[in-house]
Amino acid sequence: MTAEIETRIAESFARQGLMGSFGAEILSVSAGHVVLQAPIRSAAQQQHGFAHAGLTFALGDSAAGYAALTTMPPDREVVTSEMKINLLAPGKGAFLRAEGRVIRAGKRLVVVTAEVFRDDGEMVALMQGTMIPVSATA
Repeated sequence: MTAEIETRIAESFARQGLMGSFGAEILSVSAGHVVLQAPIRSAAQQQHGFAHAGLTFALGDSAAGYAALTTMPPDREVVTSEMKINLLAPGKGAFLRAEGRVIRAGKRLVVVTAEVFRDDGEMVALMQGTMIPVSATA
């Protein structure tokens, strides 16, 4: 893992308005693996006081997308083509942590997964999807 890739991901993450709105942060970056965390703020809760599925999905999608980006050359970015989510438990507690991983990086498709956990370690969601490499200038 190079410092250039870590810097590239940190700079891209800083430009994501939604992640900023959620107060999300990068915990770790390594080849094919990114961990993000966000507090469960009242603005991101649903009517029962749990983390809204939108927060869960966005955090997992971003973690998986940035994991995919670690496999891309400097002239390529990734966009989500499709993402499936299984919601397994209520998102409660102080924060959610998403671990994104690359399952397989090809020339045209990158298959990814993300696991989202609450602060007590229970898995809240399991996600699987596909990222498509695109031009960095697109």
